[in-house]
Amino acid sequence: MTRWFVAVLALCAMVWSSPIRAQGTASLVADTVTLDANGRLVASGNVQAFYDGATLSARSIAYDPATDRLRIEGPLFIRTADGDVFAADQAELDPTFRNGILRGARIVLDQQLQLAANQVSRVEDGRYSALTRAVASSCHVCGSRPPLWEIRAESVIHDTEARQLYFEEATFHIRGAPIMWVPRIRLPDPTLDRSAGLLIPRLTSNDILGIGIRLPYFLPLGQSRDLLVTPFVASETVTIEARYRQAFLQGAIQIEGAVSRDTIREDDLRWYLFSDAAFDVGNDFELRFRGESVSDPGVLLDYGVSDKDRLANRLSLRQIRDDSLFLAEGTVYESLRVDEADASLPPIVLDFSYEERLSPPVLGGVLTYGATGDAALRSIGALANESRDVARIGAFAGWQRNWIVDAGLVIDAEARLAFDYYNVQDDPEAGTGVRVGPAAAVTLRWPWARSEGPNGGSQVIEPIVSIGWSGSYGFEPPNEDATLAELDEGNLWALGRFPGEDAREDGWRASAGFSWTRFGPQGGQQSLTFGRIYQSRAQPDFSPASGQQDAFSDWLLSAKMDIPGGFSIDARTLFNDQFTFNKTEAHLGWQNSWIDLDAGYVWLPADPTRERDDVASEWNFDARFQVTDHWSVRSEARYDISVDEWARAGFGVGYAASFQTDIEN
Repeated sequence: MTRWFVAVLALCAMVWSSPIRAQGTASLVADTVTLDANGRLVASGNVQAFYDGATLSARSIAYDPATDRLRIEGPLFIRTADGDVFAADQAELDPTFRNGILRGARIVLDQQLQLAANQVSRVEDGRYSALTRAVASSCHVCGSRPPLWEIRAESVIHDTEARQLYFEEATFHIRGAPIMWVPRIRLPDPTLDRSAGLLIPRLTSNDILGIGIRLPYFLPLGQSRDLLVTPFVASETVTIEARYRQAFLQGAIQIEGAVSRDTIREDDLRWYLFSDAAFDVGNDFELRFRGESVSDPGVLLDYGVSDKDRLANRLSLRQIRDDSLFLAEGTVYESLRVDEADASLPPIVLDFSYEERLSPPVLGGVLTYGATGDAALRSIGALANESRDVARIGAFAGWQRNWIVDAGLVIDAEARLAFDYYNVQDDPEAGTGVRVGPAAAVTLRWPWARSEGPNGGSQVIEPIVSIGWSGSYGFEPPNEDATLAELDEGNLWALGRFPGEDAREDGWRASAGFSWTRFGPQGGQQSLTFGRIYQSRAQPDFSPASGQQDAFSDWLLSAKMDIPGGFSIDARTLFNDQFTFNKTEAHLGWQNSWIDLDAGYVWLPADPTRERDDVASEWNFDARFQVTDHWSVRSEARYDISVDEWARAGFGVGYAASFQTDIEN
């Protein structure tokens, strides 16, 4: 009788690769439980067993003490606590479920891979499962229609300890049609995160390299390192790509690159090498490194790696806390542009900044103070302005506070004072000097809100006026770090609009405009911003294309729209009093379960300060359509309107397998 109870407990364990755990609580439910004349314990009629989160269902279960075997009549169905699914027509197993035979069996591993076989034999205390005449697929195995893809094999061995699947006499089928035969093949089972082997091949085609194929091979080098090697063979090239990754207790590194022989530069060995590293060095400090190197200026674009035209080798140390920021960074730039010399970049840029903030008890608001420094170092060139070296070190303090007064009027006040010491060398206006830059502004906001009804949305309209002043006294440095000044809704009412420290706005100015926002009842949002800047004098340090060089700036108009269903529009433009348009851009997006659409348009006027002698106009398009649950189509394009030609075009077809078991109890 004791062995009968042991058999029942073993039966309820259900996880056939694991020993019985005495601490588990088992229960068995059946219509009838009998003891026959031969001493067999038989449970029949809607048999269900529960153990440690796992469930077994069968028509009947019988234990024979003479052979110490369990005979289970199906259809039997097992779902383990971790989600694996087992099904069979019948089974003969030992009480531990480690050894035995399942007939007409189907196995689902990690809800990803389904195996069906005439017979499954469990040996070596459950380590190995031997499947005879098996079919493997992540699609539906059973049903009236063949799965999209499947692997049929005379035998499959599943090593649960190594978590590997070994196929013998395997044939790859698509919709039931045999495509390729392989005598032996090994695949990791879905529970294995890292395993050596081939990954999904990738077919490519472009007008530079022709038609080709990439065959990535993944090689783990322990628990913290791995190597990915990808041979790439195309009509015009033979390439070896590689990526090495290693994780440490306090950081990680990644190195990737490629070596090529192609018909584009037949006499040269072409290559590129990128490296990234990040380490936690203690006390909230993080050390980062980025290295970039190429054999020639066109290799990245030819091989579709990147469209960057400048390389940046960067080393940085940073510390970010709730009330302070520290950053020290050094960058070496290398130009890939044919008409640009490295000396004009500048090639070496050093940056340093430290900032803290606190709430002063007397003034209130937020007080920010700190120190900054930067240097732009060039090689000695033929032209004076190509060899200029500029170094700066400075300190600053800023204060900001807001009040809400009667009628809901919001008052924002801010002030800033900066001291900078400059050293300029190798320039006709070389020298050293100190500059003082004070600035202050007051901004008035008066938000009005209205509701559209109990089931409607709400709207907020906010007239805004800002009056500010800034000055620059002392040394006048060359502008190295503030050449990309823009006017947008983010800085229309800001204290200053130069992104760096070298250039400063001078004199009085006032910004006036309004913003409108609507919040829809279903979660959508629409907004509009309109305004301009009135300045007491012209600001020649701004570029003509920025819209801020004249005393009266261009008008800014910005609109955004987010609609439930994934539809969005983002557009902004600058124009003057004669409605002559300046910088203009628009972006359209639509994203849901079956479409992912991005389209954009940009128009930029000629700007000699940005080395843009002609108008630039371009639209781009990127779309992905989910045709079925597994298949998707993607296309992308960039069209240069200013020269009336395509800059880039691409098309792709993708397949992604999703698993849904059709095994039923």
